[in-house]
Formats: sequence, structure tokens, C-alpha cells
Amino acid sequence: MRLILLGPPGAGKGTQAKMLKEKFQIPQVSTGDILRQAVKDNTELGIQAKSFMDVGQLVPDDVVIGLIKERIKQADCETGFILDGFPRTIVQAEKLSETLTEMGLTIDNVVDLEVDAEEVINRLTGRSTCPDCGGMFHEESRPPKVPGVCDGCGGTLAQRQDDNKDTILKRLEVYQESTAPLKQFYKKQGNLKTVIARGSVEEIFSRVLEMVK
Repeated sequence: MRLILLGPPGAGKGTQAKMLKEKFQIPQVSTGDILRQAVKDNTELGIQAKSFMDVGQLVPDDVVIGLIKERIKQADCETGFILDGFPRTIVQAEKLSETLTEMGLTIDNVVDLEVDAEEVINRLTGRSTCPDCGGMFHEESRPPKVPGVCDGCGGTLAQRQDDNKDTILKRLEVYQESTAPLKQFYKKQGNLKTVIARGSVEEIFSRVLEMVK
């Protein structure tokens, strides 16, 4: 099973990806994680990526695609993978499709998590994450057992600097301009599935499962 998760900031892509990973025992492929690991391992593509990251520039699409290709060639991706946070633009989606076709692979389902702006603001302003294991919590819908402490690893929870209303609204604008058009791209390919991302994490996950079975 090969999946792509789409949705605006705060839609719950990371949370749903982790649950899908556990359910189907396939890896969650995050571009951020891949970039950090490639830089740490000092691979050829990692060195290229670092040269852009060090001067505050976006890593070019070709480099990111190369890193994704390297990652999904690994043994644990043989039975499938979940792409989380990529693609973000039509150009990236086209390059990804070309790369997968060259590898003899296709995306089975593209799950679009739909949520309105008011819900996104409420989620993100109350969100805290664990920098150690990536665990996510919310002061209302998913509070940690001990305030400020990750349930999973005991790390100290923190709020992202960009999880404030003004920045969130700007991120939503960027999403609508750059990423939302992907829905039409994948609709034409016939693999887009829309999930209303309201309610509890478990309720949303149940809807996602219905779409990807």
C-alpha cells in the first residue's frame, strides 16, 4: 500500500500517518526526516541539501526527489509507504509521478484531510510537540497525562514558534495557493479520497481506513 497524505497545516497528517504506519506496518516517509538523516549520514545528496539549508534556501525539488527515491528503495518500503509532507506543489507531484513510473511503482491512494481554517487555528494554537520522539498533544483534545511531559518518552513538550494565529493564517494562504491545486491533479489520476478531518483522532482514523481499504 502506497499512500500520500494531503491537507492544510493542522489537518492531522502526521498523527494519521503514525497510526497508519502502526496499522499496516509500512514506513512513514517524511521529507524533513529524510533531509536530516541524509545530512547526518553525509551522503552525496545530503551534502547537496546541506549546502542550501546552511544559507537558508529551500532544497531544490530534484534533490528532494532524489532523497525520496533513495528512501523508498530501502527494504522496509517494499510492501508500501506513506508520504507525509510531500508533494507540496504541482511541479513536485509531476516529478514524483515520473520517478515512481521509472521505478515501476504507483500511488494507490491520496488521502485529502479536509478541515476549515477556524478548526486549524484552534488545533495549532493549543498544540505542543515532543522534540525527542515527535509525539503530538493538544491542551483540549489530547492533553498529556502530565502537563508539559510527553506520554511516550518523557521528553519536555514545546509549542512551535509558528503556531500563532497570524503565522497560521499566512501558512493557510500559502497552502491554498501552492498545495490545494494538488487535489485536482490527483482527482484526474483517479486516486484522490477526501476525508472530513473533524472529530476525535480515532474517528478521523476510522474514516481514513474506510478510504484506503
